[in-house]
Amino acid sequence: MIDTPSLVDQYCHGVLRTELGLGTFEAHLGRTAGPPAPGTTFFDTQTGFAVRRWCPPLLGLEPHCPPAHYLARRRELGVLESGRRLLRATGISTYLVDTGLPGDITGIPEIAAAGAAEAHEIARLEQLAEQVADTSGTVDGFLANLAEAVHGAAVTAVALTSLAGVRHGLALAPEPPGPGEVRGATGRWLSARRVGERLTDPVLLRHLLWIAVTAGRPLQLHVGVDDPLLLTGFAAATTGLGTDLVLLHGYPHHRHAAHLASVFPHVYADVGPALAHTGAGAASVLAEILELAPFGKLLFSSGSRGLPELHVVGARIFREALGRVLSGWVTDGAWSRADAQRVAEMIAAGNARRVYGLPAQAQAQAPAPGPLAQNPRLPAQIQRGG
Repeated sequence: MIDTPSLVDQYCHGVLRTELGLGTFEAHLGRTAGPPAPGTTFFDTQTGFAVRRWCPPLLGLEPHCPPAHYLARRRELGVLESGRRLLRATGISTYLVDTGLPGDITGIPEIAAAGAAEAHEIARLEQLAEQVADTSGTVDGFLANLAEAVHGAAVTAVALTSLAGVRHGLALAPEPPGPGEVRGATGRWLSARRVGERLTDPVLLRHLLWIAVTAGRPLQLHVGVDDPLLLTGFAAATTGLGTDLVLLHGYPHHRHAAHLASVFPHVYADVGPALAHTGAGAASVLAEILELAPFGKLLFSSGSRGLPELHVVGARIFREALGRVLSGWVTDGAWSRADAQRVAEMIAAGNARRVYGLPAQAQAQAPAPGPLAQNPRLPAQIQRGG
């Protein structure tokens, strides 16, 4: 069996601090915003079955026990103790946490303490823009403060992440918007928005992406339900600018995400949530990704949000799928065991440590980004923030 002793979870969220009833817990298993179909449950999914397989033994129960029994035991232990037991069983040594999720969710220090691990922040671009808009009264003020906020966030965050693909779709023009476009879109958005309203304007989403390209951190792009090949133009436009792009949550278009990672030297693909969603079929999905992407371009993540059980499932299914695929190739004689072990360690942790500049030892501090250099390929208003 191939060993993956330590994982870097390169994209996740915190976990809920509150006790959960059966219905609330179940809602966090679903991939949709609404409830399950009448007479059904989200436990009857690959994710739900995986939770029932891997999590009960960590709380002293038999695998596959009924959900009600599991949640009763969870409440008996309490949310803090059950979360601690679950997170410490994942084998995740480093969490990269998107802090932009609303709700009563643990922050960076809490998830680090609960998981006995290192944790670093991922800053969400759209949230930064919305916070700036809430406090900026003019177009000029907003644009100057926006650039300052993004570059300021990059000082402490290990990555920036964008929801442009979720909020608008990936069919955005790949080039930076012109100054007139940006000012016009800003004026319209500021004059019409209410405090706290989400950013969905395609011009401002593009402007945010291009500010992020100058910020000195990797840029994570949520693919959403779109085909990642729609990002081909943006990947081409950002080639050679020094910013890595990491494609998140590409399933069911995971082969296209892997293809982009094989074509562009600065594009990477996330393998985690695709495996967690496919459960018992994860090895087949992972094999398809490994057919296309260079092995140094793939990174593990759980993509978890809300439930510590999803961290467990993400880590366990990744290990099982990776071990099954690589061990099969070793048995067939296609790979040596040493090469299989080396690739496993790359995908599990090594690639993420390289891309995000993480220290080899979990106790070390995240590095500061390099100085912002004037790049002749980038428009002046993006480099200046005006």
